[in-house]
Amino acid sequence: MKRPAWNGAPPRDGEEAKARIIDAAMRCIDRHGPGKTSLSDVASELGVIRQTVYRYFPSTEELFIAVGFAALNSFLERLVAHLAGRRDPADVVVEAMAYAIEEVPKDPYLGLFLDLGRPDAFSRGATSTRAFDACRLAFARTDVDWDELGFSGDELTELLEFLLRVLLSFANDPLPGRNGADLRAFLRRWVTPAIMAPTPAT
Repeated sequence: MKRPAWNGAPPRDGEEAKARIIDAAMRCIDRHGPGKTSLSDVASELGVIRQTVYRYFPSTEELFIAVGFAALNSFLERLVAHLAGRRDPADVVVEAMAYAIEEVPKDPYLGLFLDLGRPDAFSRGATSTRAFDACRLAFARTDVDWDELGFSGDELTELLEFLLRVLLSFANDPLPGRNGADLRAFLRRWVTPAIMAPTPAT
């Protein structure tokens, strides 16, 4: 017996349809693993045909980028909690970078593009305006007064762009053995000088 479309509960509008497709994709990733999830799996999970999924996400890559963004806010919540109590800007930058370098590949959704061998897709998502905006909000919630350090407006945007591009270089080409204290020492030596560039506001 054929199942009814959308398992008998059609979405109210396009936004709900997209949200349900993303949720279904996450369930499929949990069940099959990131490298073995297909649009057919997602369509079957929803009780629709593949063409229905394609109507909202024209390619598998676009769906997986949407899944990554759906997971981004949750990841940033964990990052902000991890950084709580740190007030030294250099310490915050180093720990934020190290945490992301160590944790992103472990996340079944954020690490999806890397697992599928599509670091270009990960790069486009991570350097998008949407990603910058999310990271700005996360940095604003740390215990560092970035405005006092001179990081406001374009300066903070440029700092975040620099940090994201360094993160992408690690994500696309991990260095074996570079983790823990060694990773943090490496980042402290080469990344933290970037926060000394702006002049503190007076």
